Amino acid sequence: MIGLGHYLVSGALLFAVGLFAVLTRRSAVAILMGIELMLNAANINFVAFTKFVSPELVRGHIAALVVITLAACEAAVGLALVISAYRHLETVQVDEINLMKW
Repeated sequence: MIGLGHYLVSGALLFAVGLFAVLTRRSAVAILMGIELMLNAANINFVAFTKFVSPELVRGHIAALVVITLAACEAAVGLALVISAYRHLETVQVDEINLMKW
């Protein structure tokens, strides 16, 4: 039987992979993908806590839907910024994009 601990461990592993991708990748697209993995780890935890702590309520599911909506908005804005940076600078490497530096 799969318990709450299994979901929490899988969520923690998924969050760790996403954090590793954000911290080690230079490509802006890979960083966005890492952020998506971390948000999905949060969704796993929201739904697992709802199932095991208060199964009659849907608070975790609603929180997961909000996170999914915010992730979609974040992906759209992030990809628009990456495409704009690529058009002007012809790179998506975050260490080469230095328009905001002094």
